[in-house]
Amino acid sequence: MPKRFIAVMDSNLSRFTIPKRSSCSTTQNLYVANCGPAVGVSFKDIESVFGMFGEVIGIYPADETGARVIVCFSELKSAEEAFHALNGRGCGALGGRILHIRYSIPQQPPKANNNDSISVSLVSSELAIPGIYLVHDFITSQEEQELLAAVDCRPWKNLSKRRVQHYGYEFLYETRNVDSKQFLGELPSFVSPIIEKISSFQGRGDYKSQLVDQLTVNDYPPGIGLSPHIDTHSAFDDMIFSCSLAGPCVMEFRKYTQSNLFNTKSSQECLNSSRKAIFLPPRSMLLLSGEGRYAWHHYIPHHKVDIVGGEMVRRCSRRVSFTFRKVRSGPCHCEFAQYCDSRKLN
Repeated sequence: MPKRFIAVMDSNLSRFTIPKRSSCSTTQNLYVANCGPAVGVSFKDIESVFGMFGEVIGIYPADETGARVIVCFSELKSAEEAFHALNGRGCGALGGRILHIRYSIPQQPPKANNNDSISVSLVSSELAIPGIYLVHDFITSQEEQELLAAVDCRPWKNLSKRRVQHYGYEFLYETRNVDSKQFLGELPSFVSPIIEKISSFQGRGDYKSQLVDQLTVNDYPPGIGLSPHIDTHSAFDDMIFSCSLAGPCVMEFRKYTQSNLFNTKSSQECLNSSRKAIFLPPRSMLLLSGEGRYAWHHYIPHHKVDIVGGEMVRRCSRRVSFTFRKVRSGPCHCEFAQYCDSRKLN
């Protein structure tokens, strides 16, 4: 049979799913197990074998193992012939490998709950929250690797779902504050280039005093996020800088009314809050200041896959954030009293 160009897709996530075993529906797409680069079978080999039964229009990874693929035919008859000829039998063209085949169907796009249905901005101007700025490629790939190597050479502190390092002052998760009397020392020299760049960051304004003196490094495994919170007003000054390394994520922002300000776990309350989101690519720097720092909760959903611009973006094997803050020396006098713990202490 004549062959045309085959579209080999190296997708991060399969676009197909497998019907339940009780289903006998046939389709033009075959799920093929024990077949793929991880078991020594190239996409070219797969096309050669399955192409004997008709026109193959696509080969897709079925999952991340590299040992399962989806083979798509242009005609149903071709898929049926391949299924009956190859399923459960040794394939001589593949060294006698036994293929395990089932029919597959296109996977429906993930359906977001009402709580998850939110447009994701790519730049801070789209986000339109006063005081929030995002700079892409704030550091280079080489700087990123150097920073990761520097922290990986140092001891980590394990939390329940992620690990952390603290410099300058230790962040106390029980109180969401720092002990300003327990100074750990100056920030490490490997972050000096970042601090120098921060000094000219967009949105910094006329800030004259020492910019940052506390650093928390977070190492997030895939799927692990961050609960909604506002960094404690009384603990830190106006500007908080967070640099993303190694992997991307979506950060969501929520502004609650006075009635639901402290009840951030209620689904109904979340529906009544203002919600926005932005995509944080690796090597980007996010600045939270003003209203965005003091009045909006920030939150990283616990997802392994984010939906950005209608596309599925899989989180990497890790995401590391470098969060820089300035420890506050006195009470907070911001204009957002309803969100301010300093006002409640007075």
